[in-house]
Amino acid sequence: MTAATNAPATPSPYPWRRPALVALLLAEAMNLLDATIVQVAAPAVHAGLGGSVSDVQWFSTAYTLPFAVLLITGGRLGDLAGRRRLFVLGVTFFTLASVACALAPTAGLLIAFRAVQGAAAAVVIPQTIGLIKAMFEGDELSRAMGSIGPVMGLAAVCGPVLGGVLTHADLFGLSWRAAFLVNVPVGLAVLALSPRLPENRAPHRPALDWPGTALAAAGTGLLVYPLIGTDLTELPPLDWALLALGLPALAAFARHQRRTTAPLLEPTLFTHRGFPPALAASTAFFAVTNGLLTVVVLQLQLEAGQGVLAAGLSLTPWSAGLAVSSWLSGRRGARRRMMPYGLALVATGLAVAAAGYATTAAGTHYPRLLLPALALVGVGAGLFTPAFFTLALRPLRPQEVGSAAGALNAVQQLGATLGVAVLGSTYLEGSAAAACAAAMVLTALCWATSRRM
Repeated sequence: MTAATNAPATPSPYPWRRPALVALLLAEAMNLLDATIVQVAAPAVHAGLGGSVSDVQWFSTAYTLPFAVLLITGGRLGDLAGRRRLFVLGVTFFTLASVACALAPTAGLLIAFRAVQGAAAAVVIPQTIGLIKAMFEGDELSRAMGSIGPVMGLAAVCGPVLGGVLTHADLFGLSWRAAFLVNVPVGLAVLALSPRLPENRAPHRPALDWPGTALAAAGTGLLVYPLIGTDLTELPPLDWALLALGLPALAAFARHQRRTTAPLLEPTLFTHRGFPPALAASTAFFAVTNGLLTVVVLQLQLEAGQGVLAAGLSLTPWSAGLAVSSWLSGRRGARRRMMPYGLALVATGLAVAAAGYATTAAGTHYPRLLLPALALVGVGAGLFTPAFFTLALRPLRPQEVGSAAGALNAVQQLGATLGVAVLGSTYLEGSAAAACAAAMVLTALCWATSRRM
């Protein structure tokens, strides 16, 4: 046997990769948990802090809107200043903002602290993929990337239930405030593991497109703000004026991206025929799922007389169906035909939910068809998402993947924001059945655009 055969294997440059991966996965899960926990607890927050009913929508929107607008900029900051440094900074601010949310004495301050949380999440989430790629190679990289899906599925299952249980348990008299404090031990665990992460940055330091970020923030804010807490059929002139200003702002953003030497998005992305339809489909799909989640929670607590625990447990069929079907879909590989099958199930679930709401009298009656309807929506969403994201990224060149992933995440959060605004307002000013009908229209739009991918 030669000396070369007896030589020890080359040690990994990152011997603490597994704990480091755990830190990244916990950060991903913390973001999803925070969004779903708060949606379930929102009516209890409103009951405790008072304020306008539209504040219930802002408790979610104030988080998702800055998250959507700043995601791509957060990724660029990681390229520039170092991904581990930005990751630690973002987790620190996210944890501190969670404490501030739990201590908020008024609805207005809570909304402001939620915006800080969203901005911090926009710094954290873009760093995870880059750090995973820095630590793993080959088959290990595939396995590490593959671990994100099950963690997200578990967080999707636990979030609504945990939000209901924590708020209902009223631990130490904290009520809904415990839903924010749950982030604190998770954030501290992530920070304790973060020294195991390698520092990593782009080989060529990109410039930051602050004018592009400002135009994107202005355009999306002007479009979303008028839709919160208003009757969409009777918008006042000022709200129409804001909407009219939002569209030119987004057009100016698109024009700026084509002309600047340091765009937020790689210009070549839009030379792929299927990528713009993928952005539109993602926006519509996440508007449906997040908006419907808000409607279900509001109807159960404000109209059907159910408590926060019942509302959280009612979402279990949705979360479980999503987790199981996404796992099965992922194992079978991304197949295009999974997308229309999934959207057909989502539309069927929405129709069943609309029928359940329409035939249930107001008051203390629980919509009997709600649980099977949510199960159908969850299974359909689980079939759609793995195939959608795989097919959206498959034709792209390596240098385009990071920018494309950031764009898809950004429009996902923008869709969530619009869904909460539009479907939530449709329910508050109309009915849950009308909100489900509006969600069916958005599902049809998602189907039409996803066919062009």
